Amino acid sequence: MKEDGHPDYHFITVQMTDGSTFKTRSTYGEEGATLALEIDPKVHPAWTGGNQTLLDRGGRVSRFNDKFGGFMKKKEG
Repeated sequence: MKEDGHPDYHFITVQMTDGSTFKTRSTYGEEGATLALEIDPKVHPAWTGGNQTLLDRGGRVSRFNDKFGGFMKKKEG
């Protein structure tokens, strides 16, 4: 194995958007650096579920459902 083949892992502080912090090991910056997040799992809709709506522009969703609807399980209810 080559010498210096592994990155230098060290402890950094991660600061969430609400100001809370936690320590983790990373290759980011140097020992003791602070990584301030602009987007984090507490507030971003990708993780929280958000208020997503599916808009059918130009019939794209309808065409998709027509083409692949047989593969999708129908909702019972």
